[in-house]
Amino acid sequence: MKTPVITIDGPAASGKGTLAKRLAEKLGFYYLDSGAIYRLVALKMLQAGLNPDDELAAAKTARDFISGFDASQIANPDIRTQQVSDAASRSSRFSGVRSALMEIQRKVAHTPPTPFKGAVLEGRDMGTVVAPEADVKIFLTASPEARAQRRTKELLSRGEKTTYEAVLQDLKERDERDSTREVAPLRPAQDAATVDTSGMDADAALAHVLDLVRKRLTKTA
Repeated sequence: MKTPVITIDGPAASGKGTLAKRLAEKLGFYYLDSGAIYRLVALKMLQAGLNPDDELAAAKTARDFISGFDASQIANPDIRTQQVSDAASRSSRFSGVRSALMEIQRKVAHTPPTPFKGAVLEGRDMGTVVAPEADVKIFLTASPEARAQRRTKELLSRGEKTTYEAVLQDLKERDERDSTREVAPLRPAQDAATVDTSGMDADAALAHVLDLVRKRLTKTA
């Protein structure tokens, strides 16, 4: 039988990570944070003293990363810093990086580990590039101001020094990079359901998307 796949795409701090993880738990699906994979590559570049804007170095780091990838690496807290986040946004725009990491993401989508009966893929091009055949596609968004408030709170809670103004500016710059890059730009898939979470808390967003997902999975069963 075909493994059900759900994709959740959206800009930074839209709440897609929290929602995707909780949705996967509710459904008994495997959760893949694709952004964490790009962050791991960015972290390796920074640790090696490489420039994340160096296309050749970024592509080589991504290729070398594949052979040693272990899902447990995603739990590394070092990938959640603002510095790594910015580096990942810059290095992930290169085709060599994205094509190298595509293999990992597609493998998880089609053959999630036992005992999971499906997969929830979260990122920026899951529904458009990685799994365009997905059964359900969600594009999660929120206003830049709402996203900046969430990200500022998250960073401060981890002890990082920042301001709302700085975070808002960074998000706007990331949105610009992500939506205008030549390879896999950030955009909703044509058949994706767009959900704006600006006025929703995490529980409300989960309830809304869970209802939508169940209805769509029923139709495709």
